[in-house]
Amino acid sequence: MKKEFPKNFLWGAATSAYQVEGAALLDGKKASQQDVINAQSYEEKGFATADIASDHYHHYKEDVALMKEMGFTSYRFSIAWSRVFPDGTGEVNEKGIQFYRNLIDELLKNKIEPIVTLYHYDLPWTLVEKYNGWVDRQVVADFENYARYIINEFKNKVKYWTTINEQSIIVQYWTQKCYIPKELQNKNQLRYQINHHMNLAHAVACKLVHELVPNGLVGAALGYAPVYPLTSKPEDVMAALNAHDLRNSYYLDIYFKGEYTKSALIYLEKHGLAPIIEAGDMELIKEGYSDFLALNYYASECAKACPKNSDKELRYSGVNLSGKKGEISGFETHPGFYEMCKNPNLDTTDWDWAIDPIGMEYIFRDIYTRYNKPLMITENGLGAFDELTKDGKIHDSYRIDYLREHIAAMYRAIDYGVEILAYCPWSALDLLSTSNGVKKRYGFIYVNRTDDDPKECERIRKDSFYWYQKVIRTNGAELT
Repeated sequence: MKKEFPKNFLWGAATSAYQVEGAALLDGKKASQQDVINAQSYEEKGFATADIASDHYHHYKEDVALMKEMGFTSYRFSIAWSRVFPDGTGEVNEKGIQFYRNLIDELLKNKIEPIVTLYHYDLPWTLVEKYNGWVDRQVVADFENYARYIINEFKNKVKYWTTINEQSIIVQYWTQKCYIPKELQNKNQLRYQINHHMNLAHAVACKLVHELVPNGLVGAALGYAPVYPLTSKPEDVMAALNAHDLRNSYYLDIYFKGEYTKSALIYLEKHGLAPIIEAGDMELIKEGYSDFLALNYYASECAKACPKNSDKELRYSGVNLSGKKGEISGFETHPGFYEMCKNPNLDTTDWDWAIDPIGMEYIFRDIYTRYNKPLMITENGLGAFDELTKDGKIHDSYRIDYLREHIAAMYRAIDYGVEILAYCPWSALDLLSTSNGVKKRYGFIYVNRTDDDPKECERIRKDSFYWYQKVIRTNGAELT
């Protein structure tokens, strides 16, 4: 007999507001920092803007119907702060909040559990102009005002809340995920200061959910990768531990212990990178505890020793903009602590992300052992160059292979006692990739547009659509 997932397991998929909605300046919405960043990206690299994206704003009923057809019992999405509060603060934009009322009602009507993310990179541009956004502590108070309104608005319709998307990734790629003025881009301490402000905002949102939402559950959505040592040499094993402490534990310990990982904080302090922590900050962080952790898992990482006396300098993770294997622009290096590197034992996607289903099983087991909190997947997927055939089909067997192995790994973790609530891979439909435009596709549903031409954004079911439909129908028992 084939094993099924737990009875109430939530199957679905994920998107984010600015990557899928479009209508960037429509019905009272004003620009977010991602609207500005993506407009620059189009000018410099030819990647699509966020102006139209996948036009979910006008297609949401069609999209929810397709989710229902696939069998979704959950949908993870984000709310655009600047659609609800166009200037970040002040008066509510009634047309903006009405869109989310309509979307959530449509989901509930179709028995799809909404999993709402409060913040997914798209800070209102007005707040960037006013005080450089997340760089300034004022953002925490403005976020609290926004979060209180949203949580109160949907407290009787949304049970699962995630606060801030991928703080760890924001530290790594801060100029892609935040608008950072050029004169500040060489001040790496600000990466960790921004993260500290986000920790305060996360704690505030957690407290609000616990205060306002009957039986509400809240946690962060964290971009996460296990870190393997390149070899069994003790120096490489120590480097992998250092990398884990700074890239993973540094975030998890805040969410579940209310404190910064000592080894990571000591390293940051020694190198002038540590955040400024004001009186009362850590008390607030302890009060804003998480009920679960949402994980965005795509790949594992690898680390090796990097001696203090090497000629290498501090640098952060590179990126592959071309979609040609091997063209990543470099690996993160912290001299005397660790250096990230390619894992010779794993194949990669076209964007140099290691393909490692066992890595997902590993993080489930490891995190659950450390913190004993429920987990869920809010992103997991394969970015690829999908081809629309002449007869209007998309044969994405490579995506099916990737997802099949990750779902199997998830089940193995459950079989060893890990409590997993939901699987929401990236993404429900094709959307705007943060750093690679629309040609890097992730969805079960093809959106017929290019970086230059949005066309009609026609929806077309991929082969993976029908495969995932069968997975959900059998509650994970049938993965072939």
